[in-house]
Amino acid sequence: MPERLRIGQAVTLRWSFLLSVLGEGSFLNLLSFLDRYAPDPVTRRIVALAHQDEARHVAFGIAHLEEQARADPAFRGTLRGAIERRHDALADTAGINADVLDALTVLAAGEWSPAAIARGHAAVQLLQTEMLEGRRNRLVRLGFPADEAADLAALHTRNFM
Repeated sequence: MPERLRIGQAVTLRWSFLLSVLGEGSFLNLLSFLDRYAPDPVTRRIVALAHQDEARHVAFGIAHLEEQARADPAFRGTLRGAIERRHDALADTAGINADVLDALTVLAAGEWSPAAIARGHAAVQLLQTEMLEGRRNRLVRLGFPADEAADLAALHTRNFM
């Protein structure tokens, strides 16, 4: 295989990994959250359809990357490097944007009372935990040891990746 093609394929696999496993994978958790707290049936249906579509993307991405990792165990080092480079480049954006956090909290609260806002905040905290666990589980599925997967899963950005 020509060198240029090999390099292009490696870049494509890294971007597929960042998008499918981390980005869209975390987005699945967000869509589940939105479904749970949707203010109306139409929103709930749209979110369910989007979740179904994203789940296919994630499943395809993971299956493709699993095959690559099986064929080349050193490939996980390439994936690790992609996470670390992305995190370093976006280090100033780590965590959830405050406006998004507030909007999710209010959505989950469903009303403006202090008790409801506290419940909404707890729901968003649970969402963040679920996203982290989802990223960790997908990394373990790709062959990363659990402790390394946990460390890498924690390197997320403001857009939930």
